[in-house]
Amino acid sequence: MRVPRSLEGRLGLGIGLLLTVLWIAAAAMTAVILRHEIDRVFDSALQEAAQRLLPLAVLDIVGRDEDGVTQRLATIREHDEFLTYVVRDAEGRILLQSHTADPAIFPAYAGPGFARSATHRFYSEAALRGSVRITIAEPLDHRAAVAREIRMGLGLPLLAVIPLALVAIVLAVRLSLAPLRRFRARLEARSERDLSPVPAGDLPAEIAPVAVTLNGLLARLEAAFEAERSFAANAAHEFRTPLAGAIAQVQRLRSEAADPGTVRRAVEIEATLKRLTRLAERLMQLARAEGGRLRLDHAGDLRGVARLVVDDMGRAAGSPAVTLDLPDRPVLSDLDPDAFGIICRNLVDNAIRHGDGAAPVAVGLRADGTFTVANDGAVVPPDALGRLADRFERATEAADGSGLGLAIVAAIAERIGSELVLRSPRPGSSSGFEASLRLPVEADGGPGAASSRHP
Repeated sequence: MRVPRSLEGRLGLGIGLLLTVLWIAAAAMTAVILRHEIDRVFDSALQEAAQRLLPLAVLDIVGRDEDGVTQRLATIREHDEFLTYVVRDAEGRILLQSHTADPAIFPAYAGPGFARSATHRFYSEAALRGSVRITIAEPLDHRAAVAREIRMGLGLPLLAVIPLALVAIVLAVRLSLAPLRRFRARLEARSERDLSPVPAGDLPAEIAPVAVTLNGLLARLEAAFEAERSFAANAAHEFRTPLAGAIAQVQRLRSEAADPGTVRRAVEIEATLKRLTRLAERLMQLARAEGGRLRLDHAGDLRGVARLVVDDMGRAAGSPAVTLDLPDRPVLSDLDPDAFGIICRNLVDNAIRHGDGAAPVAVGLRADGTFTVANDGAVVPPDALGRLADRFERATEAADGSGLGLAIVAAIAERIGSELVLRSPRPGSSSGFEASLRLPVEADGGPGAASSRHP
């Protein structure tokens, strides 16, 4: 038999089996005790019957005219005769017997007291100095039948009581564990957005310490996430300032230098510092994507964030242009605007860097939360396409970039319960690349939702 994995099932099964065994053992012990008491009662009845019948038999025998004549008592009414008897003299001659008595089953007189054969229980008694002797017999089958009836009386109710008791035990266990199920439901409903303590005031005393420990762990996680968010924000600021200063100094050195070799080295240093700046920014974004809080307690319109990011990156890129396709209705989502900005900026930057410089980058946000960024260019091989979302992975060794942009977007998508989908060639074309993911929104937009095009 397979043991249930749930505590409720184990308690119900364990208590039910234990009580069943105890009931059966108690019924068996009761049957044994009752059988012993039945023997005592029937032995007492045998003895009482012999002591009552013997004086009457003596009076009947002493008043006879003839000695040694066997007299059989006549039957007044048909009935089951469980006790039979014979009265004999000192020579063993039968003087008196009950109407169904079989003399063959009676043993020779061996003195007053009890005796037993394979089929009967006997009791003998004597009077007139042993000249008149009575032996009463009772079939052992009678006692066995009475014992069976008693055992049936004890066992049959258990067949009905045990299932009812098991059902009652299961219901009682289920009712007792209801606070634990409520605690589990509250805990399952939590997400990374809600690390507040789980109410546990109604839990049993045995489980309450586990809830206290768990709530303490949630509090420490909340503090750790908050510290990580603070560190990411402060580190990004601290990195940005000295790197910007170093880039300004190198640019000034390049403008003041007259030696072509020095100018060339200054340009290389500036490019290296800019790559370091982008890498530091991507690393901070990756830390934010993996550890920061991505969902808020309220919803906001994502269209404003998309416009801001696309306008900023479009001006910075110059050519090619970045087009933005937005629905007329608000796209309400509890996704952190900063997290959506990171998604949008990384996907657009990836499209600008690796796309065809002559074709525009198409950014789209639908009312159902689907966000896509597509660019024209060479088709990415399938084996390379499957690795692009890995950290520090590039389509080619010569490709520019940190190799973290798509990894950051994939990390955010995983934490919000979505998936970054990469396609190459882009749908409806024989070339290009498209990245898309489904953002959490309050209500999906219908297929007829109007759209506006924003350059």
